[in-house]
Amino acid sequence: MQIYELPKFEPPKLKIPTIKPFWRNKGFIIFLIILISFICGGIGGLISGSYFYLEVKSYLSKLNIEIPEPKITEKQPIYLPQTSQEEAVIKVVNEVSPSVVSIVITKDLPVFEQYYEKWPPEEFFGPFFEFQIPQYRQKGTEKKEVGGGSGFVISEDGMILTNKHVVLDEEADYTVLTNDGRKFQAKVLAKDSIQDLAILKIEKTEGLKPVKLGDSDKLQIGQTVIAIGNVLGEFRNSVSVGVISGLGRTVTASGGGLIETLEDVVQTDAAINKGNSGGPLLNLKGEVIGINTAMVLEAQNIGFAIPVNKAKKDIEQVKTLGKIVYPFLGVRYILINEKIQKENNLPVNYGVWVQRGSGGEPAILSGSAAEKVGLKEGDIILEFNGEKITTENTLAKIIMKYNPGDKVVLKILRDGEEKNIQVTLGERSE
Repeated sequence: MQIYELPKFEPPKLKIPTIKPFWRNKGFIIFLIILISFICGGIGGLISGSYFYLEVKSYLSKLNIEIPEPKITEKQPIYLPQTSQEEAVIKVVNEVSPSVVSIVITKDLPVFEQYYEKWPPEEFFGPFFEFQIPQYRQKGTEKKEVGGGSGFVISEDGMILTNKHVVLDEEADYTVLTNDGRKFQAKVLAKDSIQDLAILKIEKTEGLKPVKLGDSDKLQIGQTVIAIGNVLGEFRNSVSVGVISGLGRTVTASGGGLIETLEDVVQTDAAINKGNSGGPLLNLKGEVIGINTAMVLEAQNIGFAIPVNKAKKDIEQVKTLGKIVYPFLGVRYILINEKIQKENNLPVNYGVWVQRGSGGEPAILSGSAAEKVGLKEGDIILEFNGEKITTENTLAKIIMKYNPGDKVVLKILRDGEEKNIQVTLGERSE
């Protein structure tokens, strides 16, 4: 057997390239030199600039020349609405606020001064026993602010719609303040004798834009609404947002010495406070759908607004007639329901029962349309021109659809017998 000797195995030698340290790299050295030069130049420029600025400022101050200090203004970020509803609210407020005004009520009030009288008179006890008793006497008058409300522009010639109770005082003066701070003396053109509405007029109207009036017959419960007004007579054009909480409400409201029953009004939870009276209630299209008029003091966020469709007739009459007029029948009555029927043993549970007032006022007003056609105390009016009179469809609500001079047919119940009587409606105005 032959034995072969294999050659000795030696592993190949790998050549590892040498890597220079980064501080020996020419490109890095050049970059480092440029960076250091830039930093040193900036620091040097800042120091020298400040030095020369102070030197120049010092020199110019000797010559009574001032260099204004540089102002650094920070750009305020613009808030972006987060939802489409929020965007709509902001848009409506921006568009309508210039048309909403504050109404300031001022009046000449007596000014009193205090003085002192000696008591008792000197002839009784001499100068050794006396008192100084304070007394008051009037010393002229002074014009003072006694109240305030809100309103909004409804025509290009300066007509402003508000509440009647805002401008009820005949002896007061009324000043309109716009959102941009301008003041105008206002004249009361007309007051609604039935509803809590009034119309003012100002002469200078530059920059005032009328609002858009919506359709209050299309309102729905839950619909978003916006109230704008002069809250507490102090915070002009305050904004609150809510929904329509109810429709067709009947409330008895009081204020400014006036007590009124308001029918068919809109209930809302948008905050309505003192001073909001007469301001607009708006939908998200920027249309006025109500006139803010009352609130419930014992509750939170229960307010009421007169539907704008009720005001449209007033606005048109003032434009054409110069006053607000209503059809007038001339009867005092009690609205019949099941309770009234049972308590008074009446033959029907609907209609209106013609009766004297609680203070003895006559049931039929003298010279009225009702007197002319022979209506009597005790008659029950069942229908007004074909419409049945009920607690939901009241006589006051029905008659508002007509105008003075219109001829209508009344169905009445007298002594157990139904009769139809034609009557020409009269006119009622404040």
